[in-house]
Amino acid sequence: MPTTHRKQRTDVDRDFFRAEAAGLRWLREGGGPVVDVLDVGDDFIALAHLDSSPPTVHAAREFGAALAGMHDAGAPRFGTPPAGHTGKQYIGERRLSSHTHDRWGEFYAAERVLPYLAPAIDAGNLRSDDAAATRHACELIAAGAFDDTDPPARIHGDLWNGNVIWTPSGVVLIDPAAHGGHRETDLAMLALFGCPHLDVVITGYQDTHALRPGWEQRVPLHQLHPLAVHAAGHGPSYGSALGRAARHVCRACPAGPLSSAA
Repeated sequence: MPTTHRKQRTDVDRDFFRAEAAGLRWLREGGGPVVDVLDVGDDFIALAHLDSSPPTVHAAREFGAALAGMHDAGAPRFGTPPAGHTGKQYIGERRLSSHTHDRWGEFYAAERVLPYLAPAIDAGNLRSDDAAATRHACELIAAGAFDDTDPPARIHGDLWNGNVIWTPSGVVLIDPAAHGGHRETDLAMLALFGCPHLDVVITGYQDTHALRPGWEQRVPLHQLHPLAVHAAGHGPSYGSALGRAARHVCRACPAGPLSSAA
């Protein structure tokens, strides 16, 4: 039997750990390098223990390739939850919408950015001007200004460096908020919070699936979601960063910036 890492809490919804388990299993079915789920219940999840090791260039390149392959496994629609999971979803401890859409921009604005603005404002973490800029950016996004022909990708959804575990056998991912999304969102979150050898990860990714031209300029667009989530509960610095990213999106819009958000 593998050594077990058990997480247990009695103060969470019965779907909290089940959503994590479903996400890990769904990503694994898509070829993702994720931790093994050994058991799950209403108030716990049991995972295989992971030994950590220093990041290496070789592991980074393999991680990039595996991440691209996992994204390529796809999802039926944008916002689709892990297969078989019909309960609530979470990112960290915050609820994550399971409403699905055919268009990415409509989905991203309505389900991944706007829901977190009111909590961020109520917490005192988001100024009115930054909130206005974010709403203007979401208008552009929802209207399709940044839509493309890529089908929904099978993404981790909470891919910050703390959920990337470097082990002797390579990178293993934990704690997903898995759903059908845009592949660039996972990569943008890695860039937002830092990832060792990120340039090599990107090289490995592009060896498997070439990113569309201009992806570097779209990084702030795909960082709106994690910044909005963090602004809702982790301090005003994230609200300020959200406002800056939103203004970048407005300026980068193919139709030109909205004057009131510039």
